[in-house]
Amino acid sequence: MKQISRVDFDEFHTPNYCPQNKVIVSGRGSYVIDQDENEYVDFAAGIAVNCLGHCHPELTKTIIKQSNKLWHTSNIFINEPVLELARQLTEATFAEKVFFANSGAEANEAALKTARRYACNQDSNKTEIIAFHKGFHGRTFFTVSVGGKPEYSDGFGPKPPGIKHLPFNDITAFETAISERTCAVILEPIQGEGGVVCATKEFLASIRSLCDRHNALLIFDEVQTGVGRTGSLYAYMQLGVVPDILTTAKGLGGGFPIGAMLTTDAIASALTVGTHASTFGGNPLAASVANTVLSIVNNTNFLTSVKEQSEKLFLGLNEINDRLDIFNDIRGMGLLVGAELVEGVSETAQDLIRYCFSNHILITAAGPRTLRFCPPLNILTRQSNTPNHAA
Repeated sequence: MKQISRVDFDEFHTPNYCPQNKVIVSGRGSYVIDQDENEYVDFAAGIAVNCLGHCHPELTKTIIKQSNKLWHTSNIFINEPVLELARQLTEATFAEKVFFANSGAEANEAALKTARRYACNQDSNKTEIIAFHKGFHGRTFFTVSVGGKPEYSDGFGPKPPGIKHLPFNDITAFETAISERTCAVILEPIQGEGGVVCATKEFLASIRSLCDRHNALLIFDEVQTGVGRTGSLYAYMQLGVVPDILTTAKGLGGGFPIGAMLTTDAIASALTVGTHASTFGGNPLAASVANTVLSIVNNTNFLTSVKEQSEKLFLGLNEINDRLDIFNDIRGMGLLVGAELVEGVSETAQDLIRYCFSNHILITAAGPRTLRFCPPLNILTRQSNTPNHAA
């Protein structure tokens, strides 16, 4: 096999990525292997995507079985896997209806369009969306404009109007900002790209109460926190607040692209025939994989094990910090953990990511000074498809 490198990538790919100068060719459980047969422990999981690790035997079996049966039909027809997935999601959550897409960005796009449509059906002036600084909701132009990182949305011309950004966890600022013109509020229960910052229960309770008072919809972006990542199927289940709309992706397909928007019957009624669609949304191959993921993850013993492994991860990071005093804060829920570097450390998060990579550990960043740990949810359990290591 021809050895390829970053030079080959740069020759053919648009220059919007900056990958490591290694080519990953295979993976098993919580390990990946590069072209030079170097092995790495994966604490990144494709940025919280590979919730069951690489090439999980049950997911592999599902893909093979469904690929020999039906790949794609479009939404002109009904397929069995997507109906089963919708049933699983609605039975496990507050939701009564589901819209399927291919990614978190598309799920959030659907959520924002649904909220606007639902509000405008009642009052054409009710169009304002409230979001939060450092939030991240995808890379479509609508979702990246709603996201609270101007560096991601600047430079593409005029942005969609009617979007207001507020400081995260600031109840007073939110009380001042929300009005009868607000149609929706969108937030991540834990800001992933924003530094793994958890919303406080008091903040969420205030938002829920004020949304109800002003007839505004509350959207929880659980693209990163969902599907067992925090130790419950969705983070809202531990926070005492139920959203009106929830978006999910990443871990839902265990590595296979799929996204979904979950909501109630009343809100879903705004999406009449032709108002929104997705060619590949509800794809039977993706839905089959997601069904298997949910059947494994949405299990009391599995979710308990996520919390147990979370305690071990926090303990290990705190022990490192006791010795080296490099983290200002270690925070998160479940197996979504951020370790923020102290100001006195000269290295950036990217410096430490490269250092870890050279020592065969994969991690990611959540901002310039926060390391993000989001390993497979079964990282410390043993799997039969990993012959030489614990999964």
